[in-house]
Amino acid sequence: MKALFDTSVLVATFLADHEFHARSLDAFLRFKPSEAGCAAHSLAELYASLTRLPGKHRVSPEHAVLFLEQARARLTLVALDAEEYYQALQDASTRGIVGGTIYDALVVRCAVKGKADVLYTWNVKHFELIAGEMGRRIRVP
Repeated sequence: MKALFDTSVLVATFLADHEFHARSLDAFLRFKPSEAGCAAHSLAELYASLTRLPGKHRVSPEHAVLFLEQARARLTLVALDAEEYYQALQDASTRGIVGGTIYDALVVRCAVKGKADVLYTWNVKHFELIAGEMGRRIRVP
């Protein structure tokens, strides 16, 4: 897999007035579906983010599902099996990763599993702190 997309890039991809929309959309469309992916749980994060945005930016559940369908059509979903999931949680525990950062750690684990050449995110510094072997392959679109 050439690229794995973090939720931050997917949110910007689907919101036309997002400050990073153009660059995110360009990266999203650059790859064939067989070349790019996202963590399976990123679909839930995308849905949650889009449907809880403030004010006029909030997307209805129906529109959020349409965006999820577009993401599924363009990206390979990378899911951890039960043992991989638990191992990721154990590793996070020993590394002192707490709170919501666990979701980013799972994204990194999916990027490693999918053998992604690059992990695209708008939270590079945050991901670099937890990325381990993926650290040098984290980029903004």
